[in-house]
Amino acid sequence: MAKPFAVTDESFQQDVLDSELPVLVDFWADWCGPCRMIAPSVAAIAEEYEGAIKVAKVDVDENPAIPGRYGIVGIPTVMLFKGGQVVERMVGAYPKDRIVAQILRHLDTAAA
Repeated sequence: MAKPFAVTDESFQQDVLDSELPVLVDFWADWCGPCRMIAPSVAAIAEEYEGAIKVAKVDVDENPAIPGRYGIVGIPTVMLFKGGQVVERMVGAYPKDRIVAQILRHLDTAAA
């Protein structure tokens, strides 16, 4: 069962940009209520789409460089990286079905 994994400023290049699979990255913080609201959806996506995507979480308080690099000014922000490039960006507490709809169009094969 796949689960979201933590990514740091130091591991972002290897874990996200160099990934062969698309990576859904959840930029969040512990104090952020909307971040906690979408956490179960993000975890469910990691499980349901295992093998098609990887799901990562970046704590913006612990890792300020990457959010700064990508202009994250509001959280939660969920971004899909494919081939090292941002192909989707969602700011706010989107429902799971909306997140899935936005990422499915970027996947080569629909896994579920």
